[in-house]
Amino acid sequence: MRATQVIEFGDPHVLVPVRLPDPVAGPGEVLVAVEAVDTLVVETQIRAGWGRDYFPITPPYVPGSGVAGTVRALGDGVDQDWTGRRVAASLDLSGGYAELVAVPVGALTAVPDQVSLTDAAALVHDGVTALTLLRATDLRPGERVLVLGASGGMGTVLVQLAKAAGARVVGTARGDRKIALVRELGADAVVDASRPDWAEQARAALGGTGADVVLDGVGGATGAAAFPLVANGGRFSAHGAPSGGFSEVDPDAAAARGIRLFGIADVQLPADERARLVARALEEVAKGALRPVIGATFPLDQAASAHRAIESRELLGKAVITV
Repeated sequence: MRATQVIEFGDPHVLVPVRLPDPVAGPGEVLVAVEAVDTLVVETQIRAGWGRDYFPITPPYVPGSGVAGTVRALGDGVDQDWTGRRVAASLDLSGGYAELVAVPVGALTAVPDQVSLTDAAALVHDGVTALTLLRATDLRPGERVLVLGASGGMGTVLVQLAKAAGARVVGTARGDRKIALVRELGADAVVDASRPDWAEQARAALGGTGADVVLDGVGGATGAAAFPLVANGGRFSAHGAPSGGFSEVDPDAAAARGIRLFGIADVQLPADERARLVARALEEVAKGALRPVIGATFPLDQAASAHRAIESRELLGKAVITV
């Protein structure tokens, strides 16, 4: 089968098209003919060698941990009803940048007829993480939420879901195109994060008293600057690190203001729960209540271009690899 491997840690040029033996579905698994693959900022960081304490993976490896496609073959013990079904699945760290992948049946989610496989792949991670974040932070109608990195793949999902939950949504984005997108998705206000006074602008947009919930998908200095915007008794989630590191918040300072802290560990879920939340996200797409924003698609043998597009920070929404 065709696949793309990371042959060593480094720049996108280390993503190399290769030929590998076809996988075989083992007991309790199905073989999926992949049509679309999710891409994540964190996958570009792992490829570059970042996060080895979090992600124990060593080249050569096939990246890609979220796929959508069609079930081609079944392993022992799998219900025949899965044959030929359109499915989406989250994998363990790797394996998705390939024509075929073996997936445990418990990780599968059937894709509704109204949803394209490209859209399904785009939500395998971002839809699940967004739903988990809103549940963990207990966002309620009428509350004020600040979404950092609101024009990215997960940010665009968070804006839509938070608005649907009845919150007042303020997003941050960089540049006119991204700001316009976040407004189009329903944000009540959008702040240009490239401005030196963006934090003051965000506080004003939140009504002067701060946010009940800050969803930090950026990390680093931006996340640190956003922490003071959390109102006393609020919630702060530092789940993103495209800036090169998760936001570091003093737990004592948070406790003194009654602020609850959340992090990347709070969005780690077992396979069956992930599959359930993928199904929920896809139901929202089928109803027309959620739109994944895909800025560009790239063929499998141009996976390096997908990573370059993500790292350029110019992409609206996210990149998806098609097979």
